Amino acid sequence: MYEKNFPHKRFNITLEFLQKHISKDASILDLGVKNPFSKIMEDAGYNVENTTGKDLDDDVSEIESFTGDVVTAFEIFEHLVSPYTSLKAIPCNKAVISVPLKLWFASAYRNKNDIRDQHYHEFESWQLDYVLEKAGWKVVDSIKFTNPVKKLGLRPILRSFTDRYYLVYCQKTNS
Repeated sequence: MYEKNFPHKRFNITLEFLQKHISKDASILDLGVKNPFSKIMEDAGYNVENTTGKDLDDDVSEIESFTGDVVTAFEIFEHLVSPYTSLKAIPCNKAVISVPLKLWFASAYRNKNDIRDQHYHEFESWQLDYVLEKAGWKVVDSIKFTNPVKKLGLRPILRSFTDRYYLVYCQKTNS
């Protein structure tokens, strides 16, 4: 597998989860611009296209016009003011989504130099489940996992056993 090349444990877990639920012949729209994980999916044999970087809070036309099989959104919805709008716009029946979980010992991520690179939401799992259900989706499978960091201190220790990511495979309920 790619494990040696992955910069993060989450890439390996995410790819294994994707392979568990999505066949390689599926066409995928990955929300967000081309990124290292898009390349990993392509290298694993998936047919992937990305959105172009339009603000998905204001313009969901790229999502609505997708004619493929699956939409993926890996660490995208925390950057949106309203993930609900994008979830409602997905025209296909399958989605694989991951979000960072809210950590009780750390503030939400904020980049003061780039307004688009900050988290408006860091979720509790029930919150993503609720938004998905409200938008017409049912969670079929999910996992939570940690993201240890190679640093010293109290927060790094807490990160070694506190779940940081929530990954779901879901299907539309109103199709």
